[in-house]
Amino acid sequence: MIEKQSDNIENPKESLENNLEENSSDPNNKKNVNTSENSEVNSETIAKEVNENSNNTEDTLNTVSRLEQLEKEHQTLKNQYVRIAADFDNFRKRQSRDQDDLKVQLICNSLSAILPIVDNFERARQQLKPESDEAQTLHRSYQGLYKQLVEVLKQQGVAPMRVLGQHFDPNLHEAVLREPSEEEKEDIIIEELQRGYHLDGKVLRHALVKVSMGPGPSNVSQEEIEKDKVEEVLTSNEDLIDEK
Repeated sequence: MIEKQSDNIENPKESLENNLEENSSDPNNKKNVNTSENSEVNSETIAKEVNENSNNTEDTLNTVSRLEQLEKEHQTLKNQYVRIAADFDNFRKRQSRDQDDLKVQLICNSLSAILPIVDNFERARQQLKPESDEAQTLHRSYQGLYKQLVEVLKQQGVAPMRVLGQHFDPNLHEAVLREPSEEEKEDIIIEELQRGYHLDGKVLRHALVKVSMGPGPSNVSQEEIEKDKVEEVLTSNEDLIDEK
Protein backbone atom coordinates (compact mmCIF):
# COMPACT_ATOMS: atom_id res chain seq x y z
CA MET A 1 0.00 0.00 0.00
CA ILE A 2 2.74 2.36 0.95
CA GLU A 3 4.41 1.67 -2.24
CA LYS A 4 1.25 2.41 -4.29
CA GLN A 5 0.68 5.68 -2.53
CA SER A 6 4.20 6.68 -3.08
CA ASP A 7 3.78 5.85 -6.73
CA ASN A 8 0.74 8.06 -6.94
CA ILE A 9 2.51 10.88 -5.27
CA GLU A 10 5.41 10.52 -7.56
CA ASN A 11 3.22 10.48 -10.63
CA PRO A 12 0.32 12.84 -9.95
CA LYS A 13 -0.24 13.62 -13.61
CA GLU A 14 -0.67 10.03 -14.45
CA SER A 15 -3.21 9.53 -11.66
CA LEU A 16 -5.28 12.48 -12.88
CA GLU A 17 -5.29 11.23 -16.37
CA ASN A 18 -6.35 7.84 -15.20
CA ASN A 19 -9.20 9.30 -13.21
CA LEU A 20 -10.36 11.31 -16.21
CA GLU A 21 -10.22 8.26 -18.36
CA GLU A 22 -12.22 6.34 -15.82
CA ASN A 23 -14.85 9.07 -15.60
CA SER A 24 -15.12 9.42 -19.32
CA SER A 25 -15.33 5.74 -19.78
CA ASP A 26 -18.23 5.57 -17.28
CA PRO A 27 -21.63 6.11 -19.13
CA ASN A 28 -23.50 6.98 -15.94
CA ASN A 29 -21.27 9.91 -15.36
CA LYS A 30 -21.98 11.20 -18.88
CA LYS A 31 -25.72 10.97 -18.31
CA ASN A 32 -25.48 12.86 -15.09
CA VAL A 33 -23.52 15.64 -16.73
CA ASN A 34 -26.00 15.93 -19.63
CA THR A 35 -28.97 15.86 -17.28
CA SER A 36 -27.58 18.68 -15.19
CA GLU A 37 -26.85 20.73 -18.25
CA ASN A 38 -30.37 20.14 -19.65
CA SER A 39 -31.98 21.04 -16.36
CA GLU A 40 -30.06 24.28 -16.27
CA VAL A 41 -31.13 25.07 -19.85
CA ASN A 42 -34.78 24.20 -19.11
CA SER A 43 -34.82 26.34 -15.99
CA GLU A 44 -33.43 29.26 -17.94
CA THR A 45 -36.02 28.73 -20.71
CA ILE A 46 -38.86 28.52 -18.21
CA ALA A 47 -37.63 31.65 -16.49
CA LYS A 48 -37.55 33.46 -19.83
CA GLU A 49 -41.03 32.24 -20.69
CA VAL A 50 -42.34 33.32 -17.30
CA ASN A 51 -40.83 36.76 -17.77
CA GLU A 52 -42.24 36.98 -21.27
CA ASN A 53 -45.67 35.84 -20.09
CA SER A 54 -45.66 38.37 -17.29
CA ASN A 55 -44.65 41.09 -19.74
CA ASN A 56 -47.37 39.98 -22.16
CA THR A 57 -49.95 40.02 -19.35
CA GLU A 58 -48.95 43.55 -18.37
CA ASP A 59 -49.11 44.65 -22.01
CA THR A 60 -52.56 43.05 -22.37
CA LEU A 61 -53.84 44.79 -19.24
CA ASN A 62 -52.46 48.10 -20.43
CA THR A 63 -54.04 47.57 -23.85
CA VAL A 64 -57.44 46.71 -22.35
CA SER A 65 -57.40 49.73 -20.03
CA ARG A 66 -56.33 51.97 -22.91
CA LEU A 67 -59.10 50.52 -25.10
CA GLU A 68 -61.70 51.18 -22.39
CA GLN A 69 -60.45 54.74 -22.02
CA LEU A 70 -60.65 55.28 -25.79
CA GLU A 71 -64.18 53.85 -25.88
CA LYS A 72 -65.26 56.28 -23.14
CA GLU A 73 -63.68 59.19 -24.99
CA HIS A 74 -65.35 58.04 -28.22
CA GLN A 75 -68.77 57.85 -26.51
CA THR A 76 -68.28 61.31 -24.99
CA LEU A 77 -67.33 62.81 -28.36
CA LYS A 78 -70.24 61.02 -30.02
CA ASN A 79 -72.70 62.46 -27.49
CA GLN A 80 -71.25 65.93 -27.99
CA TYR A 81 -71.55 65.54 -31.75
CA VAL A 82 -75.19 64.44 -31.46
CA ARG A 83 -76.04 67.42 -29.25
CA ILE A 84 -74.24 69.86 -31.53
CA ALA A 85 -75.94 68.37 -34.60
CA ALA A 86 -79.36 68.65 -32.93
CA ASP A 87 -78.67 72.24 -31.86
CA PHE A 88 -77.54 73.16 -35.35
CA ASP A 89 -80.61 71.53 -36.90
CA ASN A 90 -82.88 73.47 -34.53
CA PHE A 91 -80.97 76.66 -35.31
CA ARG A 92 -81.31 76.04 -39.06
CA LYS A 93 -85.07 75.42 -38.76
CA ARG A 94 -85.51 78.49 -36.56
CA GLN A 95 -83.57 80.63 -39.03
CA SER A 96 -85.63 79.30 -41.94
CA ARG A 97 -88.87 79.93 -40.04
CA ASP A 98 -87.77 83.45 -39.08
CA GLN A 99 -86.83 84.20 -42.69
CA ASP A 100 -90.22 82.96 -43.90
CA ASP A 101 -92.02 85.05 -41.28
CA LEU A 102 -89.98 88.11 -42.21
CA LYS A 103 -90.72 87.56 -45.89
CA VAL A 104 -94.47 87.24 -45.20
CA GLN A 105 -94.37 90.35 -42.99
CA LEU A 106 -92.66 92.40 -45.69
CA ILE A 107 -95.19 91.24 -48.29
CA CYS A 108 -98.09 92.02 -45.96
CA ASN A 109 -96.73 95.51 -45.25
CA SER A 110 -96.28 96.22 -48.96
CA LEU A 111 -99.72 94.95 -49.93
CA SER A 112 -101.42 96.71 -47.00
CA ALA A 113 -99.97 99.98 -48.27
CA ILE A 114 -101.63 99.36 -51.67
CA LEU A 115 -105.08 98.48 -50.31
CA PRO A 116 -106.12 102.11 -49.57
CA ILE A 117 -105.53 102.90 -53.25
CA VAL A 118 -107.92 100.06 -54.15
CA ASP A 119 -110.45 101.49 -51.68
CA ASN A 120 -110.25 104.90 -53.35
CA PHE A 121 -110.83 103.36 -56.77
CA GLU A 122 -113.92 101.56 -55.47
CA ARG A 123 -115.33 104.72 -53.88
CA ALA A 124 -114.77 106.65 -57.06
CA ARG A 125 -116.53 103.98 -59.09
CA GLN A 126 -119.55 104.10 -56.77
CA GLN A 127 -119.81 107.89 -56.55
CA LEU A 128 -118.89 109.06 -60.04
CA LYS A 129 -121.54 108.85 -62.73
CA PRO A 130 -120.01 110.09 -65.98
CA GLU A 131 -122.51 111.64 -68.39
CA SER A 132 -120.46 113.20 -71.16
CA ASP A 133 -118.32 111.24 -73.60
CA GLU A 134 -115.16 112.74 -72.19
CA ALA A 135 -116.13 111.75 -68.67
CA GLN A 136 -116.96 108.22 -69.77
CA THR A 137 -113.60 107.93 -71.51
CA LEU A 138 -111.84 109.03 -68.33
CA HIS A 139 -113.98 106.65 -66.32
CA ARG A 140 -113.05 103.70 -68.54
CA SER A 141 -109.36 104.57 -68.33
CA TYR A 142 -109.14 104.55 -64.56
CA GLN A 143 -111.39 101.49 -64.40
CA GLY A 144 -108.87 99.68 -66.59
CA LEU A 145 -106.12 100.75 -64.20
CA TYR A 146 -108.22 99.52 -61.26
CA LYS A 147 -108.73 96.10 -62.88
CA GLN A 148 -105.00 95.82 -63.56
CA LEU A 149 -104.23 96.60 -59.92
CA VAL A 150 -106.76 94.02 -58.69
CA GLU A 151 -105.26 91.41 -61.03
CA VAL A 152 -101.79 92.03 -59.60
CA LEU A 153 -103.14 91.56 -56.08
CA LYS A 154 -104.76 88.28 -57.11
CA GLN A 155 -101.45 87.04 -58.49
CA GLN A 156 -99.85 87.77 -55.10
CA GLY A 157 -102.49 85.64 -53.33
CA VAL A 158 -104.72 88.50 -52.13
CA ALA A 159 -108.47 87.77 -52.08
CA PRO A 160 -111.36 89.93 -50.78
CA MET A 161 -113.60 88.75 -47.94
CA ARG A 162 -117.30 88.10 -48.41
CA VAL A 163 -118.95 89.31 -45.21
CA LEU A 164 -122.57 90.32 -45.86
CA GLY A 165 -124.98 87.96 -44.13
CA GLN A 166 -122.12 86.17 -42.32
CA HIS A 167 -121.93 85.63 -38.59
CA PHE A 168 -119.64 88.13 -36.88
CA ASP A 169 -116.16 86.69 -36.26
CA PRO A 170 -113.70 88.89 -34.30
CA ASN A 171 -110.79 87.05 -35.95
CA LEU A 172 -111.95 88.31 -39.37
CA HIS A 173 -114.14 91.32 -38.74
CA GLU A 174 -114.05 94.55 -36.77
CA ALA A 175 -117.46 95.80 -35.62
CA VAL A 176 -117.74 99.57 -36.00
CA LEU A 177 -121.50 99.91 -35.52
CA ARG A 178 -124.31 97.86 -34.02
CA GLU A 179 -127.98 98.55 -34.65
CA PRO A 180 -131.32 96.76 -34.33
CA SER A 181 -132.60 94.91 -37.39
CA GLU A 182 -135.96 93.35 -38.04
CA GLU A 183 -134.59 91.23 -40.88
CA GLU A 184 -131.39 89.77 -39.41
CA LYS A 185 -130.65 87.96 -36.18
CA GLU A 186 -128.19 89.15 -33.59
CA ASP A 187 -124.46 89.20 -34.55
CA ILE A 188 -125.19 88.99 -38.28
CA ILE A 189 -123.27 91.43 -40.50
CA ILE A 190 -125.72 93.74 -42.27
CA GLU A 191 -123.30 96.19 -43.93
CA GLU A 192 -119.66 96.27 -45.06
CA LEU A 193 -118.02 99.62 -44.33
CA GLN A 194 -114.51 98.68 -45.50
CA ARG A 195 -113.57 95.52 -47.38
CA GLY A 196 -111.30 92.98 -45.70
CA TYR A 197 -108.70 90.87 -47.50
CA HIS A 198 -107.02 87.47 -47.15
CA LEU A 199 -103.45 86.64 -48.10
CA ASP A 200 -102.97 82.92 -48.76
CA GLY A 201 -105.62 82.06 -46.18
CA LYS A 202 -104.34 84.54 -43.57
CA VAL A 203 -105.97 87.82 -42.64
CA LEU A 204 -104.30 90.70 -44.43
CA ARG A 205 -106.80 93.31 -43.28
CA HIS A 206 -109.89 92.98 -41.08
CA ALA A 207 -113.20 94.02 -42.54
CA LEU A 208 -114.98 96.99 -40.97
CA VAL A 209 -118.64 96.03 -40.60
CA LYS A 210 -121.99 96.96 -39.11
CA VAL A 211 -123.54 94.21 -36.99
CA SER A 212 -127.19 93.51 -36.25
CA MET A 213 -128.46 93.58 -32.69
CA GLY A 214 -131.54 91.59 -33.61
CA PRO A 215 -135.14 92.80 -33.59
CA GLY A 216 -135.78 95.91 -31.46
CA PRO A 217 -138.53 96.27 -28.81
CA SER A 218 -142.02 95.65 -30.24
CA ASN A 219 -144.35 98.64 -30.73
CA VAL A 220 -147.16 98.77 -28.14
CA SER A 221 -150.58 99.69 -29.50
CA GLN A 222 -152.53 102.69 -28.18
CA GLU A 223 -155.27 100.44 -26.87
CA GLU A 224 -152.84 98.50 -24.70
CA ILE A 225 -151.45 101.75 -23.32
CA GLU A 226 -154.98 103.00 -22.41
CA LYS A 227 -155.78 99.64 -20.86
CA ASP A 228 -152.70 99.77 -18.68
CA LYS A 229 -153.62 103.29 -17.52
CA VAL A 230 -157.17 102.20 -16.54
CA GLU A 231 -155.77 99.26 -14.57
CA GLU A 232 -153.38 101.56 -12.74
CA VAL A 233 -156.27 103.96 -11.83
CA LEU A 234 -158.44 101.14 -10.52
CA THR A 235 -155.60 99.73 -8.47
CA SER A 236 -154.90 103.11 -6.89
CA ASN A 237 -158.61 103.60 -6.04
CA GLU A 238 -158.75 100.21 -4.34
CA ASP A 239 -155.75 101.12 -2.26
CA LEU A 240 -157.42 104.38 -1.12
CA ILE A 241 -160.64 102.55 -0.10
CA ASP A 242 -158.67 100.02 1.95
CA GLU A 243 -156.87 102.79 3.79
CA LYS A 244 -160.20 104.47 4.77
